[in-house]
Amino acid sequence: MHKLEIAGRPREPDTPETLGFRPLYRQVKAIFVRRLMDGVWAPGAVLPSEGQLAAEIGVSQGTVRKALDELAAENLVVRRQGRGTFVAEHDERRILFQFFKLAPDQGAPRFPDSVVLSVTTGPADDTERTALDLQEAAPIIRIRRQRSFDGAPLIVETVSLPQALFPGLESGPIPNNLYSLYAGHYGITIANARERLKAVALSAEDAAALGAAAGGPALQIDRIALSLDGTPVEHRLSLCLTEEVHYLSDLR
Repeated sequence: MHKLEIAGRPREPDTPETLGFRPLYRQVKAIFVRRLMDGVWAPGAVLPSEGQLAAEIGVSQGTVRKALDELAAENLVVRRQGRGTFVAEHDERRILFQFFKLAPDQGAPRFPDSVVLSVTTGPADDTERTALDLQEAAPIIRIRRQRSFDGAPLIVETVSLPQALFPGLESGPIPNNLYSLYAGHYGITIANARERLKAVALSAEDAAALGAAAGGPALQIDRIALSLDGTPVEHRLSLCLTEEVHYLSDLR
Protein backbone atom coordinates (compact mmCIF):
# COMPACT_ATOMS: atom_id res chain seq x y z
CA MET A 1 0.00 0.00 0.00
CA HIS A 2 1.33 3.42 -0.94
CA LYS A 3 0.54 6.43 1.23
CA LEU A 4 0.92 10.06 0.24
CA GLU A 5 1.59 12.88 2.66
CA ILE A 6 -1.59 14.33 4.16
CA ALA A 7 -1.75 17.16 6.71
CA GLY A 8 1.99 17.01 7.25
CA ARG A 9 2.25 13.24 7.78
CA PRO A 10 5.17 11.47 6.03
CA ARG A 11 4.50 9.55 2.87
CA GLU A 12 5.93 6.55 1.13
CA PRO A 13 6.24 7.63 -2.51
CA ASP A 14 4.86 5.26 -5.12
CA THR A 15 7.29 6.50 -7.76
CA PRO A 16 9.86 9.29 -8.08
CA GLU A 17 7.23 11.25 -10.00
CA THR A 18 5.19 11.74 -6.81
CA LEU A 19 7.92 13.84 -5.19
CA GLY A 20 7.78 17.61 -5.20
CA PHE A 21 5.39 20.40 -4.40
CA ARG A 22 2.60 19.61 -6.83
CA PRO A 23 -1.09 19.55 -5.88
CA LEU A 24 -2.04 16.29 -4.21
CA TYR A 25 -4.35 15.21 -7.05
CA ARG A 26 -1.46 15.63 -9.51
CA GLN A 27 0.66 13.34 -7.36
CA VAL A 28 -2.16 10.79 -7.36
CA LYS A 29 -2.49 11.18 -11.12
CA ALA A 30 1.24 10.45 -11.48
CA ILE A 31 0.74 7.20 -9.59
CA PHE A 32 -2.11 6.22 -11.92
CA VAL A 33 -0.09 7.10 -15.04
CA ARG A 34 2.78 4.95 -13.77
CA ARG A 35 0.37 2.03 -13.35
CA LEU A 36 -0.77 2.49 -16.93
CA MET A 37 2.82 2.59 -18.16
CA ASP A 38 3.83 -0.48 -16.16
CA GLY A 39 0.84 -2.47 -17.37
CA VAL A 40 -0.63 -2.83 -13.89
CA TRP A 41 -3.82 -1.45 -15.41
CA ALA A 42 -4.12 -3.00 -18.87
CA PRO A 43 -6.17 -1.55 -21.76
CA GLY A 44 -9.84 -2.35 -21.25
CA ALA A 45 -9.44 -3.20 -17.54
CA VAL A 46 -11.89 -1.81 -15.01
CA LEU A 47 -10.26 0.31 -12.29
CA PRO A 48 -10.94 -0.15 -8.59
CA SER A 49 -13.64 2.15 -7.23
CA GLU A 50 -12.78 5.68 -6.17
CA GLY A 51 -13.30 4.63 -2.57
CA GLN A 52 -10.92 1.68 -2.90
CA LEU A 53 -8.26 3.82 -4.55
CA ALA A 54 -8.64 6.56 -1.95
CA ALA A 55 -8.25 4.07 0.90
CA GLU A 56 -5.24 2.41 -0.76
CA ILE A 57 -3.34 5.61 -1.43
CA GLY A 58 -4.47 7.46 1.69
CA VAL A 59 -6.25 10.44 0.15
CA SER A 60 -9.85 11.61 -0.13
CA GLN A 61 -12.24 10.33 -2.78
CA GLY A 62 -12.44 13.88 -4.12
CA THR A 63 -8.70 13.85 -4.77
CA VAL A 64 -8.94 10.51 -6.57
CA ARG A 65 -11.92 11.77 -8.57
CA LYS A 66 -10.05 14.88 -9.69
CA ALA A 67 -7.05 12.79 -10.78
CA LEU A 68 -9.32 10.42 -12.75
CA ASP A 69 -11.16 13.38 -14.28
CA GLU A 70 -7.87 14.61 -15.77
CA LEU A 71 -7.08 11.14 -17.13
CA ALA A 72 -10.56 10.99 -18.67
CA ALA A 73 -10.09 14.43 -20.25
CA GLU A 74 -6.85 13.11 -21.77
CA ASN A 75 -8.69 10.03 -23.10
CA LEU A 76 -6.58 7.66 -21.00
CA VAL A 77 -9.54 6.30 -19.04
CA VAL A 78 -13.23 6.07 -19.90
CA ARG A 79 -16.09 6.70 -17.49
CA ARG A 80 -19.12 4.45 -18.05
CA GLN A 81 -22.26 5.34 -16.16
CA GLY A 82 -23.23 2.63 -13.72
CA ARG A 83 -20.28 0.43 -14.73
CA GLY A 84 -17.19 2.22 -13.47
CA THR A 85 -13.96 3.61 -14.93
CA PHE A 86 -12.02 1.65 -17.54
CA VAL A 87 -8.57 1.97 -19.07
CA ALA A 88 -9.04 3.36 -22.57
CA GLU A 89 -8.33 1.06 -25.49
CA HIS A 90 -7.00 2.06 -28.88
CA ASP A 91 -10.08 0.75 -30.65
CA GLU A 92 -11.16 2.18 -33.98
CA ARG A 93 -13.72 4.49 -32.40
CA ARG A 94 -11.16 6.13 -30.13
CA ILE A 95 -8.57 6.50 -32.88
CA LEU A 96 -11.20 7.85 -35.28
CA PHE A 97 -12.13 10.73 -33.00
CA GLN A 98 -8.81 11.35 -31.25
CA PHE A 99 -6.11 10.62 -33.83
CA PHE A 100 -7.66 10.36 -37.31
CA LYS A 101 -8.80 13.79 -38.45
CA LEU A 102 -9.73 13.25 -42.10
CA ALA A 103 -13.47 13.10 -42.69
CA PRO A 104 -15.48 12.62 -45.91
CA ASP A 105 -17.14 15.73 -47.32
CA GLN A 106 -20.31 13.64 -47.45
CA GLY A 107 -21.33 11.06 -44.85
CA ALA A 108 -20.15 10.17 -41.36
CA PRO A 109 -16.47 9.99 -40.31
CA ARG A 110 -15.02 6.51 -40.59
CA PHE A 111 -11.76 4.63 -40.25
CA PRO A 112 -9.86 3.96 -43.50
CA ASP A 113 -8.69 0.59 -44.77
CA SER A 114 -4.95 -0.02 -45.17
CA VAL A 115 -2.65 -1.94 -47.49
CA VAL A 116 0.99 -2.35 -46.46
CA LEU A 117 3.30 -1.52 -49.36
CA SER A 118 6.59 -2.34 -47.63
CA VAL A 119 8.24 -2.88 -44.25
CA THR A 120 11.96 -2.14 -44.05
CA THR A 121 14.63 -1.48 -41.44
CA GLY A 122 17.71 0.72 -41.45
CA PRO A 123 19.54 3.51 -39.66
CA ALA A 124 17.52 6.58 -38.77
CA ASP A 125 17.89 9.54 -41.11
CA ASP A 126 18.21 13.12 -39.91
CA THR A 127 14.47 13.75 -39.87
CA GLU A 128 13.74 10.58 -37.91
CA ARG A 129 16.53 11.22 -35.41
CA THR A 130 15.19 14.69 -34.71
CA ALA A 131 11.54 13.63 -34.50
CA LEU A 132 12.19 10.62 -32.28
CA ASP A 133 15.14 12.01 -30.28
CA LEU A 134 17.46 9.17 -31.33
CA GLN A 135 21.19 8.69 -31.48
CA GLU A 136 22.94 8.67 -34.85
CA ALA A 137 22.45 5.42 -36.79
CA ALA A 138 19.79 4.15 -34.34
CA PRO A 139 17.87 1.33 -36.08
CA ILE A 140 14.43 2.21 -37.41
CA ILE A 141 11.46 0.22 -38.67
CA ARG A 142 9.67 1.90 -41.59
CA ILE A 143 6.16 0.93 -42.60
CA ARG A 144 4.91 2.33 -45.87
CA ARG A 145 1.22 1.86 -46.57
CA GLN A 146 -1.70 3.08 -48.65
CA ARG A 147 -4.99 3.94 -46.94
CA SER A 148 -8.34 4.20 -48.66
CA PHE A 149 -12.07 4.83 -48.36
CA ASP A 150 -14.26 2.30 -50.19
CA GLY A 151 -11.31 1.19 -52.32
CA ALA A 152 -10.37 4.73 -53.41
CA PRO A 153 -6.78 5.65 -52.40
CA LEU A 154 -6.74 8.49 -49.92
CA ILE A 155 -3.39 8.47 -48.09
CA VAL A 156 0.11 7.16 -48.62
CA GLU A 157 2.19 7.28 -45.47
CA THR A 158 5.48 6.25 -43.94
CA VAL A 159 5.50 5.27 -40.27
CA SER A 160 8.94 5.32 -38.60
CA LEU A 161 9.46 3.49 -35.30
CA PRO A 162 12.51 2.96 -33.06
CA GLN A 163 13.38 -0.72 -33.44
CA ALA A 164 14.51 -0.83 -29.79
CA LEU A 165 10.95 -0.08 -28.65
CA PHE A 166 9.22 -2.42 -31.10
CA PRO A 167 11.46 -5.48 -31.50
CA GLY A 168 10.19 -7.98 -34.05
CA LEU A 169 7.40 -5.76 -35.34
CA GLU A 170 8.89 -5.82 -38.82
CA SER A 171 8.58 -9.62 -38.96
CA GLY A 172 4.92 -9.97 -38.07
CA PRO A 173 1.63 -9.00 -39.70
CA ILE A 174 0.95 -5.25 -39.70
CA PRO A 175 -2.64 -4.53 -38.66
CA ASN A 176 -4.71 -1.56 -39.78
CA ASN A 177 -4.90 -0.33 -36.17
CA LEU A 178 -1.25 0.24 -35.27
CA TYR A 179 -1.91 1.96 -31.94
CA SER A 180 -3.75 -1.09 -30.64
CA LEU A 181 -0.72 -3.20 -31.63
CA TYR A 182 1.63 -0.86 -29.77
CA ALA A 183 -0.45 -1.06 -26.59
CA GLY A 184 -1.36 -4.74 -26.71
CA HIS A 185 2.01 -6.23 -27.72
CA TYR A 186 4.56 -3.68 -26.60
CA GLY A 187 2.91 -1.96 -23.63
CA ILE A 188 3.25 1.44 -25.31
CA THR A 189 0.15 3.61 -25.15
CA ILE A 190 -0.09 6.61 -27.45
CA ALA A 191 -1.29 9.40 -25.18
CA ASN A 192 -1.20 12.32 -27.61
CA ALA A 193 0.40 13.56 -30.79
CA ARG A 194 1.69 16.71 -32.42
CA GLU A 195 0.86 17.38 -36.07
CA ARG A 196 2.09 19.89 -38.64
CA LEU A 197 0.06 20.44 -41.80
CA LYS A 198 1.37 21.71 -45.11
CA ALA A 199 0.27 21.79 -48.74
CA VAL A 200 2.77 20.00 -51.00
CA ALA A 201 3.14 18.68 -54.54
CA LEU A 202 3.16 14.88 -54.94
CA SER A 203 6.38 13.18 -55.97
CA ALA A 204 6.19 10.63 -58.78
CA GLU A 205 6.49 7.74 -56.28
CA ASP A 206 3.78 9.02 -53.96
CA ALA A 207 1.52 9.93 -56.86
CA ALA A 208 1.80 6.39 -58.24
CA ALA A 209 0.82 4.93 -54.85
CA LEU A 210 -2.25 7.14 -54.82
CA GLY A 211 -3.19 6.77 -58.47
CA ALA A 212 -2.79 10.52 -58.91
CA ALA A 213 -0.79 12.79 -61.17
CA ALA A 214 2.79 13.62 -60.24
CA GLY A 215 3.04 17.21 -59.09
CA GLY A 216 -0.58 17.26 -58.03
CA PRO A 217 -1.59 18.86 -54.71
CA ALA A 218 -1.73 16.96 -51.43
CA LEU A 219 -2.09 17.70 -47.75
CA GLN A 220 1.03 16.62 -45.82
CA ILE A 221 0.48 15.65 -42.18
CA ASP A 222 3.70 15.33 -40.20
CA ARG A 223 2.92 13.64 -36.87
CA ILE A 224 5.00 12.78 -33.82
CA ALA A 225 3.15 10.44 -31.45
CA LEU A 226 4.03 10.48 -27.76
CA SER A 227 3.74 7.77 -25.11
CA LEU A 228 2.34 8.29 -21.61
CA ASP A 229 5.59 9.71 -20.28
CA GLY A 230 5.97 12.10 -23.22
CA THR A 231 8.56 10.03 -25.10
CA PRO A 232 8.29 10.35 -28.91
CA VAL A 233 7.72 6.80 -30.18
CA GLU A 234 6.37 7.22 -33.72
CA HIS A 235 7.00 9.57 -36.63
CA ARG A 236 4.33 9.43 -39.31
CA LEU A 237 4.41 11.35 -42.58
CA SER A 238 1.10 11.16 -44.44
CA LEU A 239 0.28 12.55 -47.89
CA CYS A 240 -3.46 12.94 -48.38
CA LEU A 241 -5.72 13.61 -51.34
CA THR A 242 -8.41 16.07 -50.33
CA GLU A 243 -10.77 16.24 -53.30
CA GLU A 244 -13.51 14.47 -51.30
CA VAL A 245 -12.30 14.74 -47.69
CA HIS A 246 -11.33 17.49 -45.28
CA TYR A 247 -9.26 17.81 -42.11
CA LEU A 248 -11.59 18.17 -39.12
CA SER A 249 -10.28 19.45 -35.80
CA ASP A 250 -12.65 19.94 -32.87
CA LEU A 251 -11.19 22.84 -30.89
CA ARG A 252 -12.21 22.99 -27.22
